Amino acid sequence: MKQFSIPFTYRSPLITAIKEKRKQLDKMKKDFTPTLLNFGPLQIYLARHFGFCYGVENAIEIAFRTIDENPGKKIFLLSEMIHNPQVNADLQKRGIQFLQDTYGKQLIPFETLTKNDIVLIPAFGTTLDIENKLSAIGIAIEKYNTTCPFVEKVWNRSEQIAQKNYTVVVHGKPVHEETRATFSHAAANTATVVVNDMNETIQLAKYITGEKPASDFYVEFAGRYSENFDAEKHLGRIGVVNQTTMLASDTQAIADYLKKVMMDKYNLSDSNSEERFADTRDTLCYATNDNQTAVYGLLQQPADLAIVVGGYNSSNTSHLVELCENALPTYFINNADKIQLNRSVLHFDFHRKKEIETIDFLPGKVPVRILITSGASCPDALVEEVISKLASFFQCERSIEALAMDFSRY
Repeated sequence: MKQFSIPFTYRSPLITAIKEKRKQLDKMKKDFTPTLLNFGPLQIYLARHFGFCYGVENAIEIAFRTIDENPGKKIFLLSEMIHNPQVNADLQKRGIQFLQDTYGKQLIPFETLTKNDIVLIPAFGTTLDIENKLSAIGIAIEKYNTTCPFVEKVWNRSEQIAQKNYTVVVHGKPVHEETRATFSHAAANTATVVVNDMNETIQLAKYITGEKPASDFYVEFAGRYSENFDAEKHLGRIGVVNQTTMLASDTQAIADYLKKVMMDKYNLSDSNSEERFADTRDTLCYATNDNQTAVYGLLQQPADLAIVVGGYNSSNTSHLVELCENALPTYFINNADKIQLNRSVLHFDFHRKKEIETIDFLPGKVPVRILITSGASCPDALVEEVISKLASFFQCERSIEALAMDFSRY
């Protein structure tokens, strides 16, 4: 896989050595057991896969290269490059300005831009409407487009099934940039509707079966269906694609459920189900799958608590938290400073969308066993800083530098 040039401050000598060793030992990525960092009284288990994915590193490389190659030019980001506060802050320090916030609220009017300005499209992609507005100004958006290739794969698959007269059902968070972009690209080719979760999918299915009158659809799914959507006509042939950062198991469950609904309604067998339901399994992102599967492997280890590092508005990170908190106490933090010297931790409750404090989160025993992973937009350097902060509470038998040397000797 391509190696990207990203700021060295995002790298971690320890984690680079660990990832390289695991890669050499497991070239086919079949081993999802975690890596043990044994400090003696502190034992940390690192997930097999975590941190920057291909799409994120690609976006960061393009962004920083664009800054270096265009001194004196006005450079804008359509919205957050990725959902990580450190990376976005670093870009702003280098002079980049955001045109919109993460929810699409305009911060700088497009009317103030000129054809000489540079606008970076973030890794999530953007809507066709915004692409057209920028192109009309004369801005060369294709030259500075950092859209993740796996997001574009979803768009391409949507277009393919649209050509076969399927309606697209997008599994995603309706307000998320990527879902808005995917909806836009799908809706340009076929009828499209967004479902957030299985509960909404079950309700959608009732319009397929006729349990609910079609007229109710337009109220229940207001703002989440394409123009001229006909609930009586457009739910007869469907395919499911997803926001790539959703739980892969959730997307698969939604697809399986809707497939069965279609098979039952039209008396189909599995062999001829594609008459009514498109096979779109190939749209699931490999990095999302790997990171989530690695958490399942991580949770096989007996531990006292889990720490997940990443941006609080990061969808893929929140799903890692969701998996961990089903098994043990879990603390969602965006940097090492959230771990306080008095052994308390400020952590984000993504259900209530607020940061809370937990006192004495570290158990008063040894060894303390902690599981750690991070989101796809989190620099490895932040994870190493968290490990270092945790180690500072114990009389550790090994240093981080010594452990890094051990792994790099392989």
